[in-house]
This record gives sequence, structure tokens and C-alpha cells, in this order.
Amino acid sequence: MVVSGLGRTFQNIRLFHNMTAMDNVLVGMHSRLHASWIDALLSTPKNRAEEKSARVRGQELLDLAGLSGRADELAKNLPYGDQRRLEIARALASNPVLLLLDEPTAGMNPNETADLTRLIGRLRSELGLTVLLIEHDMKVVMGISDRVTVLDHGERIAEGTPDEVRRDPKVIEAYLGAPAS
Repeated sequence: MVVSGLGRTFQNIRLFHNMTAMDNVLVGMHSRLHASWIDALLSTPKNRAEEKSARVRGQELLDLAGLSGRADELAKNLPYGDQRRLEIARALASNPVLLLLDEPTAGMNPNETADLTRLIGRLRSELGLTVLLIEHDMKVVMGISDRVTVLDHGERIAEGTPDEVRRDPKVIEAYLGAPAS
């Protein structure tokens, strides 16, 4: 996936809980680093320079995700919303062109959801990143999407702008349970 330019998060958080926030982000960069294991073993100048550069980039990603000052905290000690943000930072560490977010706001309170929605919007605008969002919270979907595809039991029933989809009779029937009048 990483080689193809795809970064992703999972519906259930999959961090390395006993590693720091920084180390979790560095794991996401692993496929992009060029020093060999021999360079690492011998601590060559090439390896030291690459590691320093990776840590600088890792801090930039933590800052972007709103986790400034949390680099040395264990992932398991971060609040739930911050763990979601850390997972996004790790996904960004591979420099994807497409970011797949699977239910990123699942289990979040309204404030965390609003903060994460703003972060996703910033990623799209500041990084020019394409985001494929799988999400059940329609306020989130409609608030940050340019185009929406609606599935009902695995079948596509509507596609278009948020306004078009919001008014689609099939969507109304499928999600509100009554035929549109």
C-alpha cells in the first residue's frame, strides 16, 4: 500500500501502544528511509543524518496533527482522540497521495469529532491530499466532502455533491426508513 502512495488508518486504532508517539510516526516512515541495517548498526553519518531528518519530519507531523509536546508520551497514555490523531500522523509519515480514513470519528465525543474534522480539512487544503473517507457521521461527511458516494448494503445508491446526495430520495429512504415525499 505504501509503495502505491496509499496511507490509511483503521476503524479500530492500531498503534504500537508501548511505543512513544514519535516512535509510532517513525514506524510509518520506515519504507521511505534509505540507510541499511549495516548503516544503523555502525551508526554511520548517513544513518545519523537520516534519523535526524526523520525525527524533524516526525515532529512536523505530530505538530500538524495537534500533538505538539506529546512526542515522548507512550501511545497508550494518550487520550482516545489524540490516539486517532497519532494514527493519522503515522499514516502521513509515508507521504501518501491518497489517505484512506476508516471511521476516523468512531467513538469520539462531539468536541473531538469537530477537532478531527477540522484537521482532515486542513490536510486536504494544506497538503493537497486526497482523502477517501469511510464514515457514518453524516455531519462529518457532508461538512468536509467535495463528492459523496452512498452505499446501502454494499450497493451504490447515490453519488454527487453533498447537497445532491442530501436530497436524493434513495438516500432519504435508505437512511431515514421512509419514502421521500
